[in-house]
Amino acid sequence: MQELRGYVRYRFRSEEEDIDVLLEGDADWVRGIVAELGLRKVGWMMPMAVDSTKISNSGIASDSDVMPSGKPKDMGPEPDPSRIPIIRRPIGQLDLTAKLIEVGLENPVRPNSDELREQLDELEEPHPAQGPMVKDPMAESWLKELLRIVVRKYGVTAISTETIALAASDYLGDREGLELELFLESMFRAGKIVKVHGGDATGWGPSPAWLSSGL
Repeated sequence: MQELRGYVRYRFRSEEEDIDVLLEGDADWVRGIVAELGLRKVGWMMPMAVDSTKISNSGIASDSDVMPSGKPKDMGPEPDPSRIPIIRRPIGQLDLTAKLIEVGLENPVRPNSDELREQLDELEEPHPAQGPMVKDPMAESWLKELLRIVVRKYGVTAISTETIALAASDYLGDREGLELELFLESMFRAGKIVKVHGGDATGWGPSPAWLSSGL
C-alpha cells in the first residue's frame, strides 16, 4: 500500500463476500484501522483534498454540519443592528461612580495614613522575609502587610511614598524621605513591587506574585 500522508480515502469492495469498506481520515489513522481489519493487502487508498470547514472534531467529514454555502451551521443568528440599544450623552457626562453603584460595585476609597497605621498596629508581628535578595527582612515583611491591607481591604492598587512614610516609617526601619525612596526602589528593581507615576507623586503597589508568596 502506498505510503500517503494527510487526509485519505481507503476503499475495499468484494461483491462475492458482500463486503464494502469505506474509510476517510488521516492516513495514519486509516492505516491503523485497515491493519486491524486485516485488509493490508487488498483495497486501495488515495489522497483527498478536503475543505477544513467540512471536517468534524473526529476528523470525518459531516454534511449535516455544513450549509450549502460551505459555512458551518453553528455560527448563530445573523446580527440584528436594530436590537442594539443606542445611548447618546454629552461628552464628559458619564457618571462612573453612579454606574458602579448601579451594578453593585463600590468606588474604591483611598485610605489615609492614620487608617493604615491603626490597622498595622492591630496585626501580629509577621515572620521575617527570606531569600537571597532580602536586605531588611522585617521591613520587607511589614511593607507586604501594609500593601496587602491597601489592596485587599480598600481595592486600591498603589499608595504614595508620603502615605507609606506616615503610616509605617517605624515599621520600615525608621526610613523616611530619600532613604525610604531608595528602599522602595530596591524592592521595585527586585520585582516585588510596582511603581506608578501620577501627577506630582509616585505610587507604589505590590506585585501580585510577591503579595501571594510566602515570606
